[in-house]
Amino acid sequence: MPATRLGRAAREAVSGFPREFWWLWTSTLVNRLGAFVATFMALYLTLDRGYSASYAGLVAALLGLGGVVASLVGGVLADRVGRRPTLLVAQSATAVCVALLGFMTGPVAIAGVAFLVGVASNASRPAAQAMMADIVRPEDRVRAFSINYWAVNLGFAVSAAAAGFIAEFSYLAGFLIEAGMTAACALVVFLKVPESRPAAPVHQDEPQVSLGTVLRDGRYMAVVGLSFLVALIFQQGDVALPVAMGRAGFTPADYGVAIAANGVLIVALQIPVTRFIEHRDPRTLLVVSSVLAGYGFGLTAFAGSVGVFMATVCVWTLAEIVNAPTQTGLVVRLSPVHGRGRYQGVYSLSWSVAALVAPLMSGQVIDRFGAKWLWGTCAVLGMAAGAGYALLMRGLGEHGRSGEEGRTGRTADGPVAVTAAEGAPAPSPAV
Repeated sequence: MPATRLGRAAREAVSGFPREFWWLWTSTLVNRLGAFVATFMALYLTLDRGYSASYAGLVAALLGLGGVVASLVGGVLADRVGRRPTLLVAQSATAVCVALLGFMTGPVAIAGVAFLVGVASNASRPAAQAMMADIVRPEDRVRAFSINYWAVNLGFAVSAAAAGFIAEFSYLAGFLIEAGMTAACALVVFLKVPESRPAAPVHQDEPQVSLGTVLRDGRYMAVVGLSFLVALIFQQGDVALPVAMGRAGFTPADYGVAIAANGVLIVALQIPVTRFIEHRDPRTLLVVSSVLAGYGFGLTAFAGSVGVFMATVCVWTLAEIVNAPTQTGLVVRLSPVHGRGRYQGVYSLSWSVAALVAPLMSGQVIDRFGAKWLWGTCAVLGMAAGAGYALLMRGLGEHGRSGEEGRTGRTADGPVAVTAAEGAPAPSPAV
């Protein structure tokens, strides 16, 4: 009987999505299964090419800077050109740039191509998120974003495990395999995923959305700011935790064991936890997950063994499982239909900037004051983000702005179901 209930729960968790969603999900999974380069890039530069750790850090920063640029450019293109063309161009460009990076030898050439990889690989994110919001019913979006997030983490867990074996054989093979799998993602989109962008407004009272519109949307930019605080906390798992464990006398293998709990829990719990939270108050979920993330890292100050470090990872991973789909669902609720790409792009920007700021912040705090001060700072940031969500979402309706109503729009591929967000910002020229 328990097995029967478990099977029924699993079927309910993945039911009700259109076919286009599953092809987009497949593209995401294939993309993450081939994400080898990010895993072994530092080792490739320092061990295989003989560059310094400082240069490896510079290349990582350029990859992150590319993500910052791509967040805005990708969002604008998703709205102006379309979700599907943006995905195709971004994924095709990523495949070419990743393959090219494997053949670069000079420091300037490697740094320049790495920046292009950062731009191309991140430009597809706003388009993919906007497309998912277009094709999935509003009541199913949190579940859809959760299942997509699960695919991202499953793919990364497999690719991270495979990266070490591939690197021992040939670093170049890793670059070429990732390029090939990214090209396969583009092929899936080209063959199976239709355009989902809603038709342009036909009435003069339907506003156009520009980047300026997004930046003037006070409530939404507050959400982006809170997202930045939460992202800054979660980044410490990759940035500060290995440094702090190393200074405390733990080995890289110890860190690997502790951080593995993150991937295992996400793969095991993301879908069942989402079934539990999908119809609950997002305000409560965001407040609780923000505080839990902050205190999860805050408890690291008291860790003295691998087991305790793993326990703290489990705490903030539970926060991540709840926060990721809930936050993305809130972003969609606050986005006007014809500006989803730009809104998603600005939201992605918060994570890209956090990826740049986190290493600088953690390094300065650890060097000047010690790791315990950093973990205490994370706890404070978590409480600040939680309080911010509690205040910001006071009075927010069930459907975000003034509500969403289903209607039928038309894309280049025919009629599709879309939603109209009322109460959108005032009209301004589209960028």
